[in-house]
Amino acid sequence: MDPLRLVFAGTPDFAASHLRALLTSRHEIIAAYTQPDRPAGRGKKLHASPVKELALGAGIPVLQPARLRDAEAQAELAALRADAMVVVAYGLILPQPVLDAPRLGCINVHASLLPRWRGAAPIQRAIEAGDSATGITIMQMDAGLDTGAMLARESLPITPGTSAGTLHDQLAELGPPLLLRVLDSLPAYLEAATPQDDAGATYAHKIDKSEAALDWNRGAAELARAVAAFNPFPVCYGMLAGERVRIWQASAESPTAAAGRAGPGTVISADRDGILVACGEGALRIRQLQLPGGRALPATDILNARGALFAPGSRFEPGTPRDAH
Repeated sequence: MDPLRLVFAGTPDFAASHLRALLTSRHEIIAAYTQPDRPAGRGKKLHASPVKELALGAGIPVLQPARLRDAEAQAELAALRADAMVVVAYGLILPQPVLDAPRLGCINVHASLLPRWRGAAPIQRAIEAGDSATGITIMQMDAGLDTGAMLARESLPITPGTSAGTLHDQLAELGPPLLLRVLDSLPAYLEAATPQDDAGATYAHKIDKSEAALDWNRGAAELARAVAAFNPFPVCYGMLAGERVRIWQASAESPTAAAGRAGPGTVISADRDGILVACGEGALRIRQLQLPGGRALPATDILNARGALFAPGSRFEPGTPRDAH
């Protein structure tokens, strides 16, 4: 098969890892689409996305329309006469004229084993739900939300305690080789595309910062998964003596007599093994945490400096219950 003329659409680091692989492939990247520059940092200066920075460094034309529903933006894309458009964490909805513009359509790289975890936050939701595996799905895009026919899938185990940051990086390595394999024989993969089973679909809601507040009435296993799922963003926390304690790493422990006697949120023990906090069921052992104005440190280091804050019997303020997704 001849090399393809490709348009790439993506925004964050996860997308940039796939663009980087395409730039070293035999295919031609004729343009890169990414979201408009956003203000970031204390000075709120405009910052280019990782995809924009990579594309400009490679001499690839960059387009940043605010939306793709405008006739002008659609005409601009059609004029590129691409064979296919590769979409990875772009963040904009592709209307039907955009989906139809490339000769072979639009191909998406999604960080889950579809149809499970369609939507914005598949990595975090897979960890939060306690899934034993996730992966990468390459699909042909249609007008639905991650509902297109699947071209290829590759799975990856989720080990206990794996953070969203770690899993993101693992999937960012898994995706590019699979994408290249599909693109090298794209017509054959399109011919053998497999429709998704909608009955097995779940939706990965966008992460809301309010979810980071720990509700100690929940079970320890559930809280430990939340800690892993929301690391590095938005990072789970609990309020103790008026201070926000951010919890970066934690594990669940089985119910004990001490945990049973203590109310949820009560510190049971604080030693070199970590800070053990009673939950609605079992106890959460906090292993890495962060106090206001400081950085994330192992529990032993925090206890050396602020041990009195975590004295047994101290109690985290009640969290706010939230609906499960």
